Amino acid sequence: MPVRPRSAASGPLRRRDFRLLLAGAAAGQLGSQVTLVALPLVAVLQLNAPAFQVGLLTAAETAAFLLVGLPAGAWVDRLRKLPLLIRADLVRAAAMASVPLAAVAGVLSMAQLYAVALVTGVATVFFDVAHQSFLPRLLPNEQLVAGNGALETIRSSAQVAGPGIGGGLVQLLGAPLAIVVDAIGYAVSALFLWRIKHPESRPQRAPDAALRKDIAEGLRFVFGHPLLRVIAAATGLANLFSAILMATQAVFLVRVLGLEPAAVGLVLSAAAIGGLAGALCAGPLGARLGRARIIWLSPLATGPFAVLLPLSGQGAGAMLFAVGTGVVVFGAVVYNVAQVSFRQALCPPRLLGRMNATLRFVMWGTLPLGALVGGALAEAFGARVALACCAAGFLAVPLPLLLSPLRGMRELPDAAGDMDAEMPLTDTDRDRPDAPACAADEPAGPAARG
Repeated sequence: MPVRPRSAASGPLRRRDFRLLLAGAAAGQLGSQVTLVALPLVAVLQLNAPAFQVGLLTAAETAAFLLVGLPAGAWVDRLRKLPLLIRADLVRAAAMASVPLAAVAGVLSMAQLYAVALVTGVATVFFDVAHQSFLPRLLPNEQLVAGNGALETIRSSAQVAGPGIGGGLVQLLGAPLAIVVDAIGYAVSALFLWRIKHPESRPQRAPDAALRKDIAEGLRFVFGHPLLRVIAAATGLANLFSAILMATQAVFLVRVLGLEPAAVGLVLSAAAIGGLAGALCAGPLGARLGRARIIWLSPLATGPFAVLLPLSGQGAGAMLFAVGTGVVVFGAVVYNVAQVSFRQALCPPRLLGRMNATLRFVMWGTLPLGALVGGALAEAFGARVALACCAAGFLAVPLPLLLSPLRGMRELPDAAGDMDAEMPLTDTDRDRPDAPACAADEPAGPAARG
């Protein structure tokens, strides 16, 4: 009888603490995807906000990556990750619960929505940086790709189910009350995380440790590595245009295409099927095509489908929007699984928080700018023109990758091959005994990435 490979017999799903991490991610992601539909609809339907104010709301959700992105990494590296994750979930649950409470009391305003978006954004920065830094503590390097793939599958599944549920809840209960699901999701996520028993000691600080010095060390690591630099540039560009999409899609679907809230949720759920497919296909595609090659090939092949967004019409024409965003999100998820797994395997454990925070600062720092640009374009020229600019931008995303060393590589180096990262690794070279090692045997987003 054939012997099962050890990696298959001891995969990440066999680990209790990883299953709890996955369950927490499922609860939190489902709630946040409901809010992805419900929160802009609160502004559009309940408060009758103009397009620029809706864009400003999206900017407030992501402004924290610019405001606290860099110091967050240094702070995360000084703290135990699991308690930080739990506290961030509880803060987000409380902030989201304030929206339906204010609506019932009749005092809900755009100012409160901005405040809620900013508070949850700050908590999300700390949660995301700690989450990406905690995963390598639960799993060995050879299981990181599978672990990230499982997390992306959960996120993509929530993106399929969440908007449809959110649109239906908005139709039945009204947009503010639908946000209760998000508050519950964050609370349940905190409960699952609280049950994780993985031992975690407090990181030891060097005697001469200082916040500015810690931040600088993270910056040097990221910008001193040729592949991390180009990944940061391409992802930041992708997120700039993703934010234009996020800031204008609710206005476009409701006011231009005339969709009811339930139909808006269904369109966004249909689009999210692409993300689920991407999570399921990321590993096989990376194994077949090469994990370096898939990083530039995925946006190159899927970005052109963004031209379907401004071509969408009323009635059945709304499906063009679903197809366009679905294919773009497919490419974003495949890209994310490959590059996030590479980052986690490459980085020394003591620098994980700062590396993730530095990259998030660069890659997600473009989100508030894109949201403001999207809101301004939709206000001045209409939502369709804003989506046309978004589509043109997605066509430019692969350019930094195609002009980098990644273009001539098939596989990605790990920490041992770091110094050789600038040298392309061809199909012939990878069989040489002195070729750089790979991060793992098999590779393991609207389309926000990173």
